[in-house]
Amino acid sequence: MHIINKYITEDLKFTIQTIKEMKLNSQNFYNNIKKRRSVRDFDRKNFDIEIINNALKAAGSAPNGANLQPWHFVIIKNNKIKRKIRIAAEKEEREFYKKKASIEWLKALKPLGTDPNKAFLENAPYLIAIFEKKFSLSDKEKIKNYYVRESVGIATGILISCLHFSGLAMLTHTPSPMTFLNKILKRPNNEKPFVLLVVGFPSKKAKIPKFAKQKKKLNDISTIF
Repeated sequence: MHIINKYITEDLKFTIQTIKEMKLNSQNFYNNIKKRRSVRDFDRKNFDIEIINNALKAAGSAPNGANLQPWHFVIIKNNKIKRKIRIAAEKEEREFYKKKASIEWLKALKPLGTDPNKAFLENAPYLIAIFEKKFSLSDKEKIKNYYVRESVGIATGILISCLHFSGLAMLTHTPSPMTFLNKILKRPNNEKPFVLLVVGFPSKKAKIPKFAKQKKKLNDISTIF
């Protein structure tokens, strides 16, 4: 008996643009994204969650291993949960600054003026916890995911770009370890925290270190053959 393949190939819908249009689009994107900065002082001003939802849908379109989409995003807006996350994160941060961080690492962080206090975890209107899924669980089987960290990293980059393009500021926060997020957010053991994204508007007192604008030149970050 002939079995019909349940996967139907679709035609690729690809818009061909002129070289002039392509160069303009790439230049416009660069001009926008180069203004992105990490923010540590957030305003409590709220905004429509649909903006985040659209950014998450964009992230969900990222290339990934075998199209298994090994990620999960948790949006946190509840103040009590944000408080719990701050308490847990600051506990890990105190350990980092007192015991874990090397002298070189602390020296590199000094110009940023960072310390164990992470008020932004409560002040920002939204947090997005991004989890990588080493494997997925269905009713019948355990499904291994492939190129998990690479896939989640690409999706996170798209998410950050979309949020910036939408007019929001953010900070990537990675206290180590972050296993407390599984407990607070009730995520299963097959998920590992990848990054905690702090999202909102910068406060009026927010400042950016001068060296943050000093990005390496194209010749320093790329090679052409």
